[in-house]
Amino acid sequence: MASACLVKGDECIAKFEGPKEKDRKTMNEKTFNELNLVPLIIRALTEKGYERPTPIQAAAIPPLLTGCDLIGCAQTGTGKTAAFALPILQKLFTNRKKAPPHGARVLVLTPTRELAAQVSESFKTYGRYLPLSHALVFGGVGQSPQVEALRRGVDVLVATPGRLLDLMNQKYAGLKSVEVFVLDEADRMLDMGFLPDIKRIIATLPRERQTLLFSATMAPEILKLAQGILINPVKIAVSPPASVADHIEEWVLFVEDANKRALLSELLKAPGMDRALVFTRTKHGANRLATQLEKTAVKARAIHGNKSQTTRMAALEDFRQGRCRVLVATDIAARGIDVAGISHVINFDLPNDPESYVHRIGRTARSGAKGIAISFCGASERLYLRDIERLLKRSVPVDENHPYHVSSFARSNHHPHATTRPDNRGGRGRFRGRPQRKKNRTAEGPLANARAI
Repeated sequence: MASACLVKGDECIAKFEGPKEKDRKTMNEKTFNELNLVPLIIRALTEKGYERPTPIQAAAIPPLLTGCDLIGCAQTGTGKTAAFALPILQKLFTNRKKAPPHGARVLVLTPTRELAAQVSESFKTYGRYLPLSHALVFGGVGQSPQVEALRRGVDVLVATPGRLLDLMNQKYAGLKSVEVFVLDEADRMLDMGFLPDIKRIIATLPRERQTLLFSATMAPEILKLAQGILINPVKIAVSPPASVADHIEEWVLFVEDANKRALLSELLKAPGMDRALVFTRTKHGANRLATQLEKTAVKARAIHGNKSQTTRMAALEDFRQGRCRVLVATDIAARGIDVAGISHVINFDLPNDPESYVHRIGRTARSGAKGIAISFCGASERLYLRDIERLLKRSVPVDENHPYHVSSFARSNHHPHATTRPDNRGGRGRFRGRPQRKKNRTAEGPLANARAI
């Protein structure tokens, strides 16, 4: 089984590592059948086209089936939901008992409504042939259906902290029967100020339980929380927080803030720009940008914390079904979004937190597909770019071949901390000297590369 990953500070020091390279390859070649899952779960996985587990699934499922606590350093898109959902479903199925009224056997806490809905859907999908009950609890909608779902007790309860506490205070939900507790995206929970709520919820849980904690980063606060709720956990890290998938092609475009909208409109005209997720730093900016795109005949929707849950879910479904090809989002609203076929991620505003850059662009190039990540960098954002490149330990290639390029930004952003790409994923490293002019330079930038996806 996987050895414990060493965790220090805010990064995972070691990736998941099996004993030897030979054994690791054997594990990566395993099928779900070899993980001792029951046939009814295998049937559901097969119908979805899943035959082989991802690295975190191969590493996590065996110890979770034995009842171990677990701490996982994993980002969205690594298959972490199935990594905990599959063994939990098996445990519930092989040890069937009825939850008490208003109670649950499994509690999964998530930071956002969207992620809660996706996790709940995953449990239903993988457990479609199992006689198990589910409830989904989050704010922004009426509580009556949620109260009714909990009335007889459920096997799996997926919830956001605020609404769950509301129902607990009204005696509509109780946690004394919880056998497995999952804290998903713990880092985002803390970022959103949920730590007091989480502590109140944990205080009501039985001491005898299995506890799982997943986080994309391992900041000191996360480690402190983990130490208080986990007992001798298996520790698994699939990839360090600063890693970016090899099949994501990254570009940075230097542009004046006033020209960003025009540049975005230009990019969206390129063939191959099929489904784009655009990030802004503020809620107001997301609304304004989506409205501007609609005026230029681009089907766009915006999601952020001020939107009602119904509106957010409708926008996400329009994006998923292709009824709109651009979704404009803030970081918190986009956390947990898992939509297949996102061809491009565009950072209209660079994030002021470098790790958010990694989370953002990880929404494309899922499941081995290719993707393009394009970042606009205005005058006030050059320090953000430097921080991102320090985290990545390399430079992000610059595309000068667009009508709004500001060469002075590129020159003044030179610094000694970033390095050129160590691989051959295309693009010009910004610190190799001034590039030679080419007759057809459009083949090098995202306007041309949009055709390749």
